[in-house]
Amino acid sequence: MALAAAASDGKELTPEELERKKKKEEKAKEKELKKLKAAQKVELAAKQAQAASNVSKTAKKKTSKREGEEKQNPKDYVEPETPLGEKKQLSCKMAKTYNPGVVEKSWYAWWEKSNFFTADPNNSKPAFVMVLPPPNVTGALHIGHALTAAIEDTIIRWRRMSGYNTLWIPGMDHAGIATQVWNWKNEYGGTILKQLRRLGASLDWSRECFTMDEKRSKAVTEAFVRLSNKGLIYRAPRMVHWDCILRTAISDIEVEYTDIKERTLLNVPGYEDPVEFGVLTSFAYPLEGGLGEIVVATTRIETMLGDTAIAIHPEDKRYSHLHGKFAIHPFNERKLPIVCDEILVDMNFGTGAVKITPAHDPNDFEVGQRHKLEFISIFTDDGKINRNAGADFEGMPRFKARVTVTEALKEKGLYRGAKDNEMRLGICSRSNDVVEPLIKPQWFVNCKSMAKQALDAVMDDDNRKMEIIPKQYAAEWKRWLENIRDWCISRQLWWGHRIPAWYVKLHDDKQKEFGVCDDHWIVARNEEEARDLACRKFSGKEIVELSQDPDVLDTWFSSGLFPLSVLGWPDDTADLKSFYPTSVLETGHDILFFWVARMVMLGITLGGDVPFTKVYLHPMIRDAQGRKMSKSLGNVVDPLEVINGITLDDLHKRLEEGNLDAKELERAKEGHAKDFPKGIHECGADALRFALVSYTGQSWNNDSVEAEMEKVSSIVKGLRSKRALLPPKERFARLEAFVLCRTIDTVETIAKREMEICTLATLSSLKVSSDSDAAPTRWLTEVVDESVTVFLEEKGTTSNSEAEIERLEKKREETRKQFEKLNKSMIASGYKEKVAPNVHEDNIVKLSVLKQELESIEENIERLMLN
Repeated sequence: MALAAAASDGKELTPEELERKKKKEEKAKEKELKKLKAAQKVELAAKQAQAASNVSKTAKKKTSKREGEEKQNPKDYVEPETPLGEKKQLSCKMAKTYNPGVVEKSWYAWWEKSNFFTADPNNSKPAFVMVLPPPNVTGALHIGHALTAAIEDTIIRWRRMSGYNTLWIPGMDHAGIATQVWNWKNEYGGTILKQLRRLGASLDWSRECFTMDEKRSKAVTEAFVRLSNKGLIYRAPRMVHWDCILRTAISDIEVEYTDIKERTLLNVPGYEDPVEFGVLTSFAYPLEGGLGEIVVATTRIETMLGDTAIAIHPEDKRYSHLHGKFAIHPFNERKLPIVCDEILVDMNFGTGAVKITPAHDPNDFEVGQRHKLEFISIFTDDGKINRNAGADFEGMPRFKARVTVTEALKEKGLYRGAKDNEMRLGICSRSNDVVEPLIKPQWFVNCKSMAKQALDAVMDDDNRKMEIIPKQYAAEWKRWLENIRDWCISRQLWWGHRIPAWYVKLHDDKQKEFGVCDDHWIVARNEEEARDLACRKFSGKEIVELSQDPDVLDTWFSSGLFPLSVLGWPDDTADLKSFYPTSVLETGHDILFFWVARMVMLGITLGGDVPFTKVYLHPMIRDAQGRKMSKSLGNVVDPLEVINGITLDDLHKRLEEGNLDAKELERAKEGHAKDFPKGIHECGADALRFALVSYTGQSWNNDSVEAEMEKVSSIVKGLRSKRALLPPKERFARLEAFVLCRTIDTVETIAKREMEICTLATLSSLKVSSDSDAAPTRWLTEVVDESVTVFLEEKGTTSNSEAEIERLEKKREETRKQFEKLNKSMIASGYKEKVAPNVHEDNIVKLSVLKQELESIEENIERLMLN
């Protein structure tokens, strides 16, 4: 500084002068700094003021906007009343938040009143007909029924929008176990109808029916009479599956089998303590004349009370000295003949001797018939021991008698031990009771000829009338129908269609008991007709009494007539002429044989054709433990609880109102607490994801259809992506489109999905071709994949070819890089040794696809350049 100062005036400053000058300069700097700070404060204040002003403006805008929204969508929204059956009022302001109940309200009543779901048999449009699998009137719908309704409603609405004369018929089944017939129907039937309407099911309610109403009852009677006249229904004493809880016979397919590997304790209805199964008990029968003993073994030791013989193999040398001899029953001194039977007895299994109870075992029944043995029934209809077994055991429940008989054999020194034994146990699907084989006179349908027709309808390649989807169930259809047994259709229940058969009691009958003479039965439509037929059959004989069979028909008999009876059969109605056979049956796979097979057999036999041309089967809805939905398990989810929502406390209250025993009730409550800890929120479908088990491994797929729909989806995406390049006014217009395919097969695949593509891509028309010369030259272009290129119309605008070429060139470069990268990796040394064979095959396909895609892009660039 001193040098600078000296240089400025030519005179060197003294130290004092330098000090003064330094202070003077520092003061000047401080002054400048103060001015700068003051200016900064002013500027900051101005910015803060401006920011505050902006905040105020923003707040005012937000407040204004909120006030406007609230004015437009008030918080205290009250939906205007829509008169029942009138179109919903939509002119009012919308609610602040989405309310499912408010949004859905009033629509269904208007649809129904407007007859949108009602079919006209005189309509010239092609018919599309479905029947809703009739739910049991003795219960409410659960989430499994909701799945059925949702799938079927989707199908029927699609067909309705596609221009078909659609008919979807609702109905209810009488179930067959309850006693208060119409009280049940009125109470639970109303609940079911309400549930279906809330689900939005577009059913034709003008044709609603009930399997026990007058028209359906007429159809059941007529079907029974016609089948009987054809010789397909008969009555005979046969061994049947007997349910001791329901006290009725049940059919073969109502029996579910449980495999037991070893000694197992199971809960059986009617017993406080678990019952032991899976045990083979051995005991000895003393031989007549003091010849020793013969040891037999059984898993049902209580049935020895009805044994009437012991079977051995005629070539078994161990017992050759016992041919024609007798054993003595230890509890009643009954002589048991020792019979030779090479059909039943395997001399290499066990002791080679088999106890025979002809009245309580299917195999023993046949032995009894072959050797003309005595048939001694030891069980009452409710599963107790009867007087035929002896006073010491009479009145005991059958499984308590199992323990008592074992102890009695031990006391007599005849017990020879027990060991684990693998077995199959038959359980009634309705009551969960262990079924008991009993000989009962019952009514049967001879299914052989009908089953053959039903089998051919699905399996005959030259004349296939019906398709089952998924196709793997066709194999089960074949297996079951080829091994079908006659169908026991009589039930000893209080509610159902009474069997239209009358027993004729004659004055000179030697046996006076009801039903003992098989040739005294008359099948007729009513008592008057029965009396007339009886007089003709027993002409010249005195008829003392004509009594109708008190038994009722299996509910599956009336359900099996459903596609016919809902359309008015046996009358020759307009509905029957226009709508039979129906188009599609959609139902759960679990009733393929209970219901579907029987509908087909009865439909062909009585209606002259299959009742439907396609059967769609969906998987079962099960809980998180994989169990079926069942009131007896307390795991039922009401679809209205999902729609409306329900608290956990209310879920528990619903369980308490049922008839679950204490243990099952507690178990069900624990399940609810785990699956729905906060209950189910309104429209709470998400809660079900944790409460229902996923069945992804059931092969419910069709590879060819999935590939086809994937192609359609890619085309739709390609067309939608091009809309973004259009002017705003054109983006939502219905435009024309063109699809260029490399092969004729692809053309055929895309052409049959024209309607779906036009709908999803908002097109006015779609042309599909493999002729590249026919492709538009000034439309937007998108290469979807190696086999398809789509073109979208640019309506009222001039196409920018240069921009389109530039875009395609960019895509060509990206595709070429992918091709070169994959090709380089495949020609590298050691590639085949490092890569798995399936990966190598996939890469070959990928390389081919990329090459074809490059060719398609090149062709489109060339087309645009030429034009």
